[in-house]
Amino acid sequence: MRFVIIGGGPAGNQAATDAARLGVEVTLVERDIVGGAANLWDCIPSKAMIATGGGVSSLERIAGMGVMSTGGTVDLAVVRDRIAGITRHLEEANTNILTSQDVELVTGSARLVGPHRVVAETAEGEREFVADAILVSTGSRPRIPEWALLDADRVLTTRDAYPPKVLPEHLVVIGSGVTGVEFVHMFASLGSQVTLIVSREQVLPLKDPEVAAVLEADFSRRGVRLLKGARAVGIDRTEDGLTVRCDDGRVVAGSHALLAVGSIPNSDGLGLTEAGVEVDARGYVPINHHCQTNVPHIYAAGDLSGKLPLSSVASMQGRKIAEHVVGGHSVAHRHLNYDNAPSAIFTEPEIADVGLAEADAFAVGRKIRVTKVPFASSSRALIANDPRGFVKIISDPATGVVLGGSIVGQHAAELISVLAVAVTAGLRVADIVDSMLVHPTLSEALAEAAE
Repeated sequence: MRFVIIGGGPAGNQAATDAARLGVEVTLVERDIVGGAANLWDCIPSKAMIATGGGVSSLERIAGMGVMSTGGTVDLAVVRDRIAGITRHLEEANTNILTSQDVELVTGSARLVGPHRVVAETAEGEREFVADAILVSTGSRPRIPEWALLDADRVLTTRDAYPPKVLPEHLVVIGSGVTGVEFVHMFASLGSQVTLIVSREQVLPLKDPEVAAVLEADFSRRGVRLLKGARAVGIDRTEDGLTVRCDDGRVVAGSHALLAVGSIPNSDGLGLTEAGVEVDARGYVPINHHCQTNVPHIYAAGDLSGKLPLSSVASMQGRKIAEHVVGGHSVAHRHLNYDNAPSAIFTEPEIADVGLAEADAFAVGRKIRVTKVPFASSSRALIANDPRGFVKIISDPATGVVLGGSIVGQHAAELISVLAVAVTAGLRVADIVDSMLVHPTLSEALAEAAE
């Protein structure tokens, strides 16, 4: 069986390694970077910069722990070299794993020229492949509004900021979703003055209001200006910076602006329509629970599929696709449940959630039990001099089954894994309570919330 994959991001990578391990002949075509542009140009560099900012902001905490510090300065050149080194290392690791499993790696741009044919444009010329199964996982790119005067100098997309050429004196962040708040945290930690334009009445409009409130309080403490109820509609360059115009008449002046207003799928130029694959009005490729398109042997995954734009989700899609390609769906297995996918936001404090949200349960009139424990009561949080945030667990009052939860605080992205396992496995709060957790740790707050 010949399996051709277009796009070497988390979905394509995972599908290639798993399918090759199962005995499939795999060809992976990638035009940029093995590991995925969204992952190695966006996710990993941003988290590396956040780690640098976290190192700076930690100086404030350790001063309260008896360590005298004179503050820290950031060398952007060192940060840039560090990010490049991390990216290079991860790409080499991905490539080595694939080649060790005899996956054929092709550098170039690919497109479908029929239901079973893929053509790749490479430096050596055009190559054509005939495939029994095809996966299209070409990711997405930052959305650029028509009114944005993009120049990669003063007006930046997320991909221009790892790091920027100079540290902005005053950065205006447009977009208060996950990406936007991460950049606010990042640059505020590095020493920039930051203004965040919030189109609604809270940051992270799709998250729990209590979660958003903790983050907003921390932003305010650090001097971040929140411009709520405003939507950016224009950017004008000035002699020494720029101004951002909002739809309510307010104007924000800054040295730089950063656009964090979503992404669009890379579905153009792939020959999808010519191959009979349906593409919706927004450019996404609809899929079923096997990640199949309307053409059964052609799959779509990752950002292109219009599902949760998370690397973890894309990797799991790739795993399920590999199983399906070799016929593994003929035996009982668990389908991917997007509602149970955990997610994290790497601000300070970190934010993570999984499963059913409190507001969503109330909206449909579902009875739930909500228990909440603040980290202010955690000995480990007090030891680390960072008692911000809380653990919230949502469960079924009749059965005690864990339905979801939110965590705000140190290492929330790690701690949410406990609740993710509980939600996926249908565990009860009693199962968490009965687990003996190490003391003193932040994870003890999970048992206290479950009790």
